[in-house]
Amino acid sequence: MIAAIGHAEGGRREETMTTTTIGRRTELAHRASDGIDVYLFWNEPTSRVTVGVRDTQGDDSFEFEVDGRHALDAFNHPYAYNRWRNQS
Repeated sequence: MIAAIGHAEGGRREETMTTTTIGRRTELAHRASDGIDVYLFWNEPTSRVTVGVRDTQGDDSFEFEVDGRHALDAFNHPYAYNRWRNQS
């Protein structure tokens, strides 16, 4: 829990409590080739699966959510899968 202290109108002191949830993200797979890193992640609290791509030579990256049934296909062909998803 995080406490933030501020001042309300009239100069009185006000304290606000904020709860922060930290997600647990697990790397299921990683591969690298020619400066391109591809990751397969699973977020435990939400059960979402994402594929992340980082091009270290072109300084470009993107990440997209994928149905778990297609996760391995998207991991193996992230550019084609991301293009197909953007056209839908």
